[in-house]
Amino acid sequence: MLYWALVFFIIAIIAAFFGFGGVATTAASIAQILFFVFLVIFVIALVMGVAGRRRPPI
Repeated sequence: MLYWALVFFIIAIIAAFFGFGGVATTAASIAQILFFVFLVIFVIALVMGVAGRRRPPI
């Protein structure tokens, strides 16, 4: 998911460079949404990983 966020970010930069404002805005918005979704999933996975280690050994 982080890969796709970076792809849309690069598309936004290229579109802005060539003057396509609407395409750049849309691509930047998609990149931002994907980045925040990635961040939420990363934090959830991090918390689950830390919580899984705290189990006492049997």
